[in-house]
Amino acid sequence: MSRSLLPLIALFMGTALLLFAGGINGLILPVRGTAEGFSATSLGLLGTGWAVGYIAGCLLTPWLVVRVGHIRAFGAMCAGAAVAILVSLLVIAPGIWIPVRALSGFCFAGAAMIAESWLNEKADARSRGRIFGIYTMVNLAATTAGQMILSLGDPSGFFFFVLGAIVYCLALLPTAVGATTSPTPLTVVKLDVGALWRNSPVAVFAVLMVGISNSAFGTLAAVYADWAGFSITDIALFASIPILAGALSQIPIGAASDRFDRRRVLLGVSVLALITDLAFLFTGSTDPVLLFCLSAAFGATVFVMYPVIVAHANDHAAPGTFIQVSGGLLLVTGIGSVIGPTVAGLAMGYSDPSAMFLVTGICHLSVILFTLWRLRVRSAIATGLKTAFQASPMARMSTPETVALSSDDMAEAR
Repeated sequence: MSRSLLPLIALFMGTALLLFAGGINGLILPVRGTAEGFSATSLGLLGTGWAVGYIAGCLLTPWLVVRVGHIRAFGAMCAGAAVAILVSLLVIAPGIWIPVRALSGFCFAGAAMIAESWLNEKADARSRGRIFGIYTMVNLAATTAGQMILSLGDPSGFFFFVLGAIVYCLALLPTAVGATTSPTPLTVVKLDVGALWRNSPVAVFAVLMVGISNSAFGTLAAVYADWAGFSITDIALFASIPILAGALSQIPIGAASDRFDRRRVLLGVSVLALITDLAFLFTGSTDPVLLFCLSAAFGATVFVMYPVIVAHANDHAAPGTFIQVSGGLLLVTGIGSVIGPTVAGLAMGYSDPSAMFLVTGICHLSVILFTLWRLRVRSAIATGLKTAFQASPMARMSTPETVALSSDDMAEAR
């Protein structure tokens, strides 16, 4: 296995640096924006801008690569991300930060897709599962490390903005000097909501709600933690603990969804998520230990919903359509990610930061009610006909190329 991984070291290094810088960028902006007195609505629009750019990056990057090639496109994406974070430092104003954050989303999606296409090129049927597992661990570790490094300094200065820009630039070096051949063309996913809905209404509705909920929390969790009086170290922990908890919970939840009706598993997870939402809303506590425990419970439920939903959709999909179905659901999640931070930001501005969990709670309640209705309308698929549950990175850190990398029938789907 070590021999098969040796050519991939440069790709894993580039991806790790990209995600590390993304972790810094994603947390420093709400933390610094809160300190500068930005409204919750403005901070929510940062997440909306990122999601718009992310969707555009997923859709337009294949076209850009055809025009200029993989290496130059990847370099342009990393450079654009570095410029975006530096502009955020030079001009501290919501009117500038929101479109610049959209540029960050575009560049992140594009750079990640290009790096993942190289992994797809190197992966074969025997090594694909191991490579995807390692990539998922790199994704998790690098993003968490990028967020946690904020605990080592003062976010009110320029250091973390410059550090993020430096790491974005470093991310292009391993691929630029280490890649010897251009990979196959990037995965192109066309969004056909009608086909997705006919395949699985639960999947489409639930993944939209998950996009709204998870993007609201991912963008504005730091604002809530600051309102609770947390230090910068505690804010970083509050944002990172849910990601780790979500990664760990995919093992037992995935096993349960392979054994039982996935809709019932989704229903149970949604109920637990709603209980956590209500706990955040009504405890009124600012005790760090309690809030850390609640954030872990929140992450363990909300960040496992997406792979359960994708697995359910693929249970009902035609053979060879894994990428089309999973990639389409990823884009629906992106649409929800456009809505979530804006709605949550408005709610927090109208009330207080705990209103973020009112928004997430409504999303989870909606999933519960819709799933209960669908359980009465459609019978469960036989266990022997199910596809295998596939653990995956957070949806907002995935691209259509991530879907292709995790697919056992990639060659057929392409």
